[in-house]
Amino acid sequence: MHWHLPVTQKETITCYDDLGHPKTHGLEQRYVSPTTGVCRKLIVQAVAPFGKYEVPISNHANQASKIAIWLLSNSPVRGWIIFRWIGLWFLFTLKLFWSVVWLLAQLVSPIDLADDTGEDTELYNTGLYKPYARGFQGQLWAARSPMEHSARIIEEGEMDIPTHTLYPRLLIIRDPIKNEWVPCTDRDIIIRTKFIAISYRAVDAFTRGPNQEIEKAEFIEEVRVAVLGQKYNAYWLDLECVGETPSEKNMDLYCMADVYRGAEVTLIMLGKSAVGENECWRGWGERVWTMPEALLSSRLCYKFRDREVVTPLSLFELANLAYTDYDIEQAIINAYSGKDPLERLERLTLLKSAIWRRGTAALAPGVAPPPLKLDIMGGKSVTSGAYKAERVYALMGFFEHRIQPNRSEDDLRALVRLSMANDNDRIAERMVSMLPSTITKTACWYADDDIYRANLWDILPEIQVAGITENGALVVDGCRAAAIRWKDFPEVAFLTTDSLRRTIIGFIPYLSWPTLIIGLGILMITRVGGITLIVIGLVLLIISPRLFVFSHSGRIVSAQPWFIGVKGAISIAEVERHLYGGARGHFPRMYFTPSGSQFSIPERSVTRGGSPKQYDYAKLAESGPDAGHIYTLIDTCSSTMYYFRAERPPTVCIFAGREGGLGRFVLCSERCDINELHKETVLRMPTEISQKMELCGWVALG
Repeated sequence: MHWHLPVTQKETITCYDDLGHPKTHGLEQRYVSPTTGVCRKLIVQAVAPFGKYEVPISNHANQASKIAIWLLSNSPVRGWIIFRWIGLWFLFTLKLFWSVVWLLAQLVSPIDLADDTGEDTELYNTGLYKPYARGFQGQLWAARSPMEHSARIIEEGEMDIPTHTLYPRLLIIRDPIKNEWVPCTDRDIIIRTKFIAISYRAVDAFTRGPNQEIEKAEFIEEVRVAVLGQKYNAYWLDLECVGETPSEKNMDLYCMADVYRGAEVTLIMLGKSAVGENECWRGWGERVWTMPEALLSSRLCYKFRDREVVTPLSLFELANLAYTDYDIEQAIINAYSGKDPLERLERLTLLKSAIWRRGTAALAPGVAPPPLKLDIMGGKSVTSGAYKAERVYALMGFFEHRIQPNRSEDDLRALVRLSMANDNDRIAERMVSMLPSTITKTACWYADDDIYRANLWDILPEIQVAGITENGALVVDGCRAAAIRWKDFPEVAFLTTDSLRRTIIGFIPYLSWPTLIIGLGILMITRVGGITLIVIGLVLLIISPRLFVFSHSGRIVSAQPWFIGVKGAISIAEVERHLYGGARGHFPRMYFTPSGSQFSIPERSVTRGGSPKQYDYAKLAESGPDAGHIYTLIDTCSSTMYYFRAERPPTVCIFAGREGGLGRFVLCSERCDINELHKETVLRMPTEISQKMELCGWVALG
């Protein structure tokens, strides 16, 4: 017998680059390099580094500026610091000497020292942020354009469903000769027949079990008696009028809104009043279909099962009896009664909120839909059981364009299809720009609320949905995207305000070495002249740090655009030091955002600005329950800092829309194995910086 030591295999995943080349790596967070397009490990600079993928904050700022600032900030007469001070001063003078030598060498014979390492070492201002170098490469499950391939299974008869109907597919009509109720599918008869539509709650009609069919028959008989009592000879009741085959069921569900629009009156059949009238009304009002049935009806009346009387009622009376969320539902009732009309998108948004709180055949009221399951997207369509997207199908009756029902899709997929069918509303596009209180692990684009207290109709989207993937990811087009740098602070090319005095003073330190060398050269010829030049050169070398700092201390008017990330809350002074090497007596070079993040605090003064208190606010959150999830984003284009919370460091910034005078920028982390981005947070930044971001191809948000 041979014994072997157990082998522990490290989990790996495989991703593909734009050329389809596979790359296998570990489960650590990764990003696509904007310079090479290669997938790399994400190294994060942090205020308090922890773990092997976090490093202390470092920078590539001009070293001469950093040394000069240190020399001016520290007195050489304080103890043993004089030795360090002299050493750094000597290093600073050597840098001045090297600059002179380099200038002379370039004049004699230009030298190109550019490298091909792919690192961001060159100092130049392209006027653009670093691009996001990867796009969506998968296949769509449902596409906006009919020219695109969709992997979605189209059920039998789905393409034959009309856009709208003026009459039901089937009615139950009383035959006066035979004195019996018969189903009728004859179009000529149906279009000439006035009918009552029945609205009810299933548990008020029957109880699932061995007596289910008997209870259904009793309920149907009560409905017929009530219909005759209202002087009608036809009615529509889903227990009898919804078809048996999948195509008939889909068609009846698709056109249900037209049934209630076309009915002369809608009769609400409530449970037995003996259990409590309020209980009957609340139970009926909590179901997902009852709201569109009531709102789309021309007239309403109701009846309790244990009472004979049928009572008419208005929408206002209905709201008081059946609806619990009074503010939202009262606004909807006012809109549909003509008392207080709402804009289309606002009305549809309120309707979605109201319907989403209601129960379906598969979910109780207020229960969120289950997580997405990929097994329902297999080779066969689902033809039995409740519709998973029942809420969306109830909502679509209020839209101009509808979607064909499909049992294999859930709420989110159906909502995307409904949004694509009604492009003017652009509901899914607006949701991308919102920052909900909780971002789900899948379908991160979906949002019911917004931390910035904006409504769906407040957002003007700048992207377009191209489709949705099998994973539930939203594929969007027209994105302006930029990469976020996390490993360190780069050296930023910047331009200060023009000043003749600073230009002259900035040139003087570079004359120190030539003056000194010339003085040494003529010392044997003219002793007095040589010593004079040597003294002048030494004096210039001694005061050169101060002259050098002053020449770089103007207001920054433009800088190379960069998004730079830091884990933790970093102070504004430290950011300025890492970016530009620091300055003395300078204008502010970085600003806090007044309203761009969840930590923003605006200044209450004459001019608009962000309060420094948000730094303390972010530090407090960093030491509390959000420890390890507080980050800082530095934007060099607008010279603004943002503190935000995220589960993982975002590596891509996407311009998605506008709201309230600012742009909505979605910060995303990358999932290279499934070729998707995941929303981590949303920041409100100046819209004009989006023009510094390059357009990219399709992007999947999942």
